[in-house]
Amino acid sequence: MSVNKFDIDWVRSQYPSLNPTAGNPAIFFDNPGGTQVPIQVIDAVSDCYRFSNANIGGEFETSRRAGAIVAAARAAIAALLNAPDPNTIIIGNNMTSLTFHVARSIGDTIRPGDEIIVTDLDHDANVAPWVDLKAQGAVIRHAPINTEDCTFRVETIRALLTDRTKLVAVTHASNAVGTIPDVAAIVQLAHSVGALAYVDAVQYAPHRSIDVAALDCDLLVCSSYKFFGPHAGILYAKRSVLERLSPHKVRPCPSELPHCWETGTQNHEGIAGIGAAVHYLAAVGDADKRRRDDNLRQRIVRSMDLIAEYESELCHRLIAGLQEIDGVRIYGITDPARSKERLCTVAFTSDKLPPVEIARNLGDQGIYCWSGNYYALSLMESLGLQASGGAVRIGPAHYNTVEEVDRLLNVLDTI
Repeated sequence: MSVNKFDIDWVRSQYPSLNPTAGNPAIFFDNPGGTQVPIQVIDAVSDCYRFSNANIGGEFETSRRAGAIVAAARAAIAALLNAPDPNTIIIGNNMTSLTFHVARSIGDTIRPGDEIIVTDLDHDANVAPWVDLKAQGAVIRHAPINTEDCTFRVETIRALLTDRTKLVAVTHASNAVGTIPDVAAIVQLAHSVGALAYVDAVQYAPHRSIDVAALDCDLLVCSSYKFFGPHAGILYAKRSVLERLSPHKVRPCPSELPHCWETGTQNHEGIAGIGAAVHYLAAVGDADKRRRDDNLRQRIVRSMDLIAEYESELCHRLIAGLQEIDGVRIYGITDPARSKERLCTVAFTSDKLPPVEIARNLGDQGIYCWSGNYYALSLMESLGLQASGGAVRIGPAHYNTVEEVDRLLNVLDTI
């Protein structure tokens, strides 16, 4: 198969919101909070409403079409995650809702004194659902970070493990500072004491290829609106785990996988968009942008490798430029030699203005980003930033450009 090098012009042409003629010449660095969507996703959502607007399971044509859309999207998600069985893919409102949903069922198995490990690097959506299980008698153990570079070592998890550990919850990449922990090693440690490993891959999914088979994780969650799709959440779990747990559901709901874990009527138009987003990602690294064949997984991996390489260049330029601005402090890994340990999600503060003022000034000049804690509450508390407004977060995606990074740096230098 012939493969293009990363084609930024084609990528940007796929996003209506990036087209200046649309009257919105903004620079989107708010991507860790939600990405823009390509035209393929917009068309898939629209076509679902236009041609397949029915609930699934009916004996009529639009219902059959809706069912086919859901099945195709589930298969595409399985390819995205390298999950061996599409029926172990659960689709819901968002990662947070799915995690609370699963935590409720896991909580049914918790006995007083059982232990759960969470990390101070995680989004609170991978902390709060497990902390809630204290009501069932669970003991919550927190893995602290090294505040110098916003990392934690695998040994930190090892030191917290006991024969009472039932679950280890860990992020695949920090949504605040971009740190990528050694998830595969942490999963192995969890399994060494018979615990489940629950991985939050929300921030990782737009930037790197995910391989649940290689990770051997028990459960993994991500959100399609972070990888160029609609607002929806995705849960993968090993079949043995899903069958061992009891889902909380209405009585008429089917008992077989995956439907027993999908509460209520699904967002079919959103699911159509998820499938389109996966196929868009596969096309990024493919010379034949319209190819839709059985090599979907290979094409996704190829595309994500190209995306990772391109974004690494943006990250180097962004961090180096921020380091040149007087009064700016970057949180997280800054050493270029450790670039594989982080994503291009960068948090910083300035001794001249509070984070919200910097974000407001940038927004006024058409550069969109977030300030605050972005729900990474434990991290901001560990860094001593929560009381002072958190930090500014810049999160380039593969549709951003070197010129946009330079524009950001120039504006920051004048603020």
